[in-house]
Amino acid sequence: MKKVKIITDSCSDLNTEIMERYDIDYVRMVTIEDGEEAPALLSWSREEAKRLYDTIRGGKRITTSQVPVEEFMNAFDKYLKEGYDIVYIGCSSRQSGSVNTACVISEEFTEKYPDSKIYCVDSQNASLGEGMLAVEAAKLAKEGRSAEEIHEHILSIRKTVNQYVTVHTLEHLRKAGRVTASSAFFGNLMGVKPILISDAEGTQTAIKKVRGRQNSLNELIEMLKKNIVDSEEQTIYIAHADCDDTEMSQFVAKVKEEIPCKEVYVGVIGPIIGASIGPDAIGIWGFGNKVTHKAE
Repeated sequence: MKKVKIITDSCSDLNTEIMERYDIDYVRMVTIEDGEEAPALLSWSREEAKRLYDTIRGGKRITTSQVPVEEFMNAFDKYLKEGYDIVYIGCSSRQSGSVNTACVISEEFTEKYPDSKIYCVDSQNASLGEGMLAVEAAKLAKEGRSAEEIHEHILSIRKTVNQYVTVHTLEHLRKAGRVTASSAFFGNLMGVKPILISDAEGTQTAIKKVRGRQNSLNELIEMLKKNIVDSEEQTIYIAHADCDDTEMSQFVAKVKEEIPCKEVYVGVIGPIIGASIGPDAIGIWGFGNKVTHKAE
């Protein structure tokens, strides 16, 4: 059976350590600041992350674009030449056009390499919701599962990714076109902190409003605790957008206290999601009950 390479993209927010641990590669999206384009790297340092978030705090908007065609072509050609089949797990098609671009390009490469397979998966998630699916796929690849088997499994579990995120304001997401105007409205009421999920179709939507920052953080934990399944067998994923170290330490400690699990992974929200969601967001992810909610 052929080897399988798992590829994700800059929206997955996986750091270098975890990608190396599971032998995952990623294709780079692009950030645009003052007209200058740069690849959206997930290998950035905490200092580089802070610079981006401080730039946004200062009122400057950083825009983004999807994975360039050439980036996909280079990645696909590299691994097909090395004898791999490929499973690409991309950001929700409701938030990026990258997975659709990948599907078009993959058709060209399967003609060039007729004995190889490329599967392009719409994760219907973003940030670590997408990243945790890539990790699950990589685990199956290490077990020797075929690209087809991995593809089918990820499709079967993608709606069981439970995401709960809070932000100080939904204004950044509104400007980036990532949430509806109605969601953004109630997220900007004085003192109200919205709770965001990735809905059944992969749209970021605010489903609840909580008054006060600490209450919103507690609500993230309670919502995951209510919906997670077999937590003791899981890694719980947490990501933040340059939040205060003390706040994060307390949040992680409470997660460990409230939800028994194998491991807690803590990362920084990467440049693509960060440019859209803005500073000080905190999110938590785990596998749980099937997500059925759809944005209105």
